[in-house]
Amino acid sequence: MDRRKHRRVPVQVQGFLLGNSHEIEAVTLDLSIGGAKFDCDIEVYPGKVIRVRLIIPGAEEPVSIEDARVQWVGEDTFGDSFQNVRPAELDELEQLIDEYEETEGSGHA
Repeated sequence: MDRRKHRRVPVQVQGFLLGNSHEIEAVTLDLSIGGAKFDCDIEVYPGKVIRVRLIIPGAEEPVSIEDARVQWVGEDTFGDSFQNVRPAELDELEQLIDEYEETEGSGHA
């Protein structure tokens, strides 16, 4: 059974993660308005809070999520849940997910 609350799409978005003292580049492997799966070699552990900045194509500013809580850690991937996301950021994420689903649903890439 899928415990996720939000639609999740396998979209790759460039991002930057701040979890320790420096920011590191990462790529999402999937994304929802409630969290993301990242491909990144940052050292994290379940429960760690990191800051996420996502470069959304067409957006004027990166989507900035100050409170992303690591849920699980794999070999080179980890999943986090977004906490306290501002409405403007939620709108950007939702629009990206809608556009991805429309593109995939129409058969055009």
